[in-house]
Amino acid sequence: MQITKKFIVVGAGIVALVAGGGVAFAATTSTAAAPKVTAEQAMEIAHKQVAGAWVSEIDYQNGGTRPDVWEVELTKGTERHELDVDAATGKVTKHQTDKDDDHGRDDHDDD
Repeated sequence: MQITKKFIVVGAGIVALVAGGGVAFAATTSTAAAPKVTAEQAMEIAHKQVAGAWVSEIDYQNGGTRPDVWEVELTKGTERHELDVDAATGKVTKHQTDKDDDHGRDDHDDD
């Protein structure tokens, strides 16, 4: 009976050490800071560039060799605008416009 209690105590100690180590590891690996510019602010900045458009997509791109940016896609009529908004400064670093030639119609046969 004494041996069983020792195994239980040792086993509980190992579980506690592993769980504590996992928490410590997670805390050290998740050091990514939140962007200074929020998604809502990025959308407002994009709307100032393309008044009357609606946001069809927004993505946060971080890491790598380039600065963190919000990639905002807006649609206005038959135009699609893609903007990159710097997540630290709020400055628009890219603005690309594409014209939708088929006016939103899908002419492909989807059988």
